[in-house]
Amino acid sequence: MLNIALFGAPGAGKGTQSKMLIEKYHLTYIATGDILRQEIAAQTELGKQAKDVINRGELVPDELIVQIIEKIIEKDEQSNTTGGILFDGFPRTVVQAYILDGLMHRLNRSLLCMLSLNVPKDELVHRMLERAKTENRSDDNEEVIKKRFNEYYNKTIPVAAFYEEKGIYCPVDGIGSVEEVFHRLTTKIEETLQLAYRNILLYGAPGAGKGTQAKMLAEKYNLVYISTGAIIREEIANQTEYGIKCKHFVEAGDNVPDDIAISLIERKIEENQNAQGFIFKGYPSSYVQAYIMDGILDRIHSSVTCIIELKANPIRCIKRLNDRNKTNKRRIYDRDPDVIIHRLENFEKSAGKVRAYYQNKNKYYCVDAEQGVEVVFDNLCSTIDEALRKS
Repeated sequence: MLNIALFGAPGAGKGTQSKMLIEKYHLTYIATGDILRQEIAAQTELGKQAKDVINRGELVPDELIVQIIEKIIEKDEQSNTTGGILFDGFPRTVVQAYILDGLMHRLNRSLLCMLSLNVPKDELVHRMLERAKTENRSDDNEEVIKKRFNEYYNKTIPVAAFYEEKGIYCPVDGIGSVEEVFHRLTTKIEETLQLAYRNILLYGAPGAGKGTQAKMLAEKYNLVYISTGAIIREEIANQTEYGIKCKHFVEAGDNVPDDIAISLIERKIEENQNAQGFIFKGYPSSYVQAYIMDGILDRIHSSVTCIIELKANPIRCIKRLNDRNKTNKRRIYDRDPDVIIHRLENFEKSAGKVRAYYQNKNKYYCVDAEQGVEVVFDNLCSTIDEALRKS
């Protein structure tokens, strides 16, 4: 889900830009100011409570704001048809920033970025007075405008510092045509998506080409490559305690015990604490390991972005493994045709449940792996870019 907050002083153009962002990214719109005005017009209990506060140019109490936002988010969750949420006018205080963090955590979501429309004060006042003439807004008169600016500079400016510390505050020049400002906003969103923390699982049968593609993807997306197979082979070569325990399983073409795999993966993650994310090849390979992977990533307050299966015909996989056995890249298990067949059979036994696990989370994607390396890579990149927008 693409969750964004649009920030800026009164009159910065948040409402205009929000409508365009909603259409482009299929977002649910949460504009606390608009919703409160609707409540006031409908003379609801909430509207009555908020009316005097808004007319005085003061901020509405957080308890009322939270009730509004929870109601809309619940509808968004039930519909499951949007690409995320755009917050306009929230958070306006540091307290509300903490509230939003709590809401996101409860929904197992995170805020991608806080986009701030920067406009000089003189221009802001001019815009608001013009808006008062065309929209007949009671909160757009000189006395209330002055008070709203005082509220903004005293309470809302610290919100920028809050998100700067989190590394997701993105200032955007708000001067120019509507189209120019919109282009700056979308460019910033795309740039932020490229830097967002992501964990990609590359899945597929032995011989589908996971290793080749995973290394290329790790370089393109600045991810740390984690191959449980490569780690275990290194342990075996170095005759470590883990290597001695794993050798028999590897030679037979079976998965190593999960407790060993967990320890090795967590060690690799610990060694790369400043990573932008990880691409996992060879894990998870079973339904149980899918649960384990969620647990591993939850410990670092992260989650799976997507899983992409490289689909290849079993005969093609056998041919690739046989060809690899003739090179210096051969594996122990490439030498015995019976072991190759055994590994492919194990994959087919578990693949259905693994697919279903991630399909239920809307994180499963599939790419044809029988084309050339570069074609497969391009298709994988397109799939990852799509997944990043949805994740």
